[in-house]
Amino acid sequence: MNARSMARTLAMLAAIATWTAPHPAAQDQRSVFSSGVEAVRVDVLVTQNRKPVPGLRAEDFQVTDNGVPQRVDFVSLDEVPINVVIALDLSSSLTGERMAQLRRASASLASVLKTDDQAGLVTFTETVVLSSGLTRSLDTVRAGVARAEPAAGTRPTALVDAVFATILAAESDVGRGLVVVFSDGVDTGSWLRGDAVVEIAKRSDAVVYAVATKHAGRDDFLADLTRATGGGLIELEATDDIGSAFLAVVNEFRYRYLISYTPSGTGRDGWHEVSVKVRGRDVKVTSRPGYWRGRDGGGM
Repeated sequence: MNARSMARTLAMLAAIATWTAPHPAAQDQRSVFSSGVEAVRVDVLVTQNRKPVPGLRAEDFQVTDNGVPQRVDFVSLDEVPINVVIALDLSSSLTGERMAQLRRASASLASVLKTDDQAGLVTFTETVVLSSGLTRSLDTVRAGVARAEPAAGTRPTALVDAVFATILAAESDVGRGLVVVFSDGVDTGSWLRGDAVVEIAKRSDAVVYAVATKHAGRDDFLADLTRATGGGLIELEATDDIGSAFLAVVNEFRYRYLISYTPSGTGRDGWHEVSVKVRGRDVKVTSRPGYWRGRDGGGM
């Protein structure tokens, strides 16, 4: 391992030690995709003609876990605080105009976040920087976006490493984790493997959205990541407003139902496939495809 690789390894290990240290309240209240936990929570978006469908109750949902019908115990909408963390790619693909759009969007965060919500910011090129941990002070996040500048010249992009760090940041306190990644989606400098980070995302509660410019060289990482967490990949043309896309994502997240059930009859450890439908309605349901229970393999 050369000096640069060793430095990056130590940095990632330091990030893991810092950001995965259990928050006292979070350790008690975290529910879902981890070993030994009874209740399963699933973030679910229900739309009709691309518009969110409000007013659904527990009896409206049909949930199966490994093919076994489950009883929905609890459904909430916009009742649990959200932790939204932005992952901002500062490589040269982020133009000055796109940066200006994001600054305007960050200035509008107060219009879409509530008193108990928190926000954070991760920036990255070949290095990953936690510019702001979760905070209710939106001025801190806005200041971080205001300070951010696109990198000069061609720089490696550690997209996969940044996503990993951002998921950890979003889950570092009680609340519903929302990760919004802004990037062209091309990774040229990560230490972690993309498939390993997708597996980590499956074990988390965070929902990941990616806002990416269309790029011929992009692989499947962002598509796989957003699909695994029940989020979405938004592809933009060069002339589209990236800031408006960000605000649209946060607003949409407000209309996601939080469904809770206690698995019954599913038994085994490992991957559990979850299906969520709405009874008697012609709607589109978006949610993560499942969760891990008990011991499982995998590696970085």
